[in-house]
Amino acid sequence: MIPAIGNTLPALDTSRVNPLGSVAAPATTGVGAGTDFASVLAKVTTDAVGAVKGAESSSIAGIKGEASTQAVVDAVMGAERALQTAVVIRDKVVAAYQEISRMAI
Repeated sequence: MIPAIGNTLPALDTSRVNPLGSVAAPATTGVGAGTDFASVLAKVTTDAVGAVKGAESSSIAGIKGEASTQAVVDAVMGAERALQTAVVIRDKVVAAYQEISRMAI
């Protein structure tokens, strides 16, 4: 059964709203403060690879009859989202590099 949308979205923490009405960045983002860009990209890549490997093992378990169809579909859809996110991030990094390389010195 599909969960209600309200249950899947995180609640807005009103303690992070500044007087101008915009929401400040969360205090904890899953990555430590002062982490460099390369380690963030490495973590995203590692997470995407882990999701794809998990989907692969779930698919094999489904073929053997050890996993339900729903579990296999959930794992494959999660891996697809992770892979799409990694591709979008890669495209943005390449576009930023190309933009920087076109700058006049």
